[in-house]
Amino acid sequence: MTDSSTTGAPTTGGRGLLNARTFDHITLVVADLEASRAFYVDLIGMEVVPRPDFGFPGFWFQLGTAQIHLNVASEAAGRPGQGDMGAKSPPQGVHFAFSVDDCDMAVVQFRGQGIAIEAGPRSRPDGARQAYVRDPDGYLVEVTSPAPAQI
Repeated sequence: MTDSSTTGAPTTGGRGLLNARTFDHITLVVADLEASRAFYVDLIGMEVVPRPDFGFPGFWFQLGTAQIHLNVASEAAGRPGQGDMGAKSPPQGVHFAFSVDDCDMAVVQFRGQGIAIEAGPRSRPDGARQAYVRDPDGYLVEVTSPAPAQI
């Protein structure tokens, strides 16, 4: 039994019935593979990794042990993007995050590439910094960095 009512993290118990080892991947449906490759590889810093020949276009990117799999929008894959989910505060809604050395510098880099900042940069209650942008298909992406060192 776990209790995540206060921290969001299990406080007791094991690793669950399935004993999952790590987060593996998420799949995003995109309109333009090259625009998404530029965002995730050239800007974020993921690495293109080999992808099996599924018979439809796509890319696989890796960072650490996690991957993002891209599939091109089609009748089979569906429409690209996250769409408007009606959130009054998008950071509280569906998103995924990348840990970076310096969130504020990441914001400078995003702005230098003409990417609008959806929210932040701001400090969380624990002092970590966070900011949010949208990728080329509208998926909400967070960048976060540890709390600045206190002098």
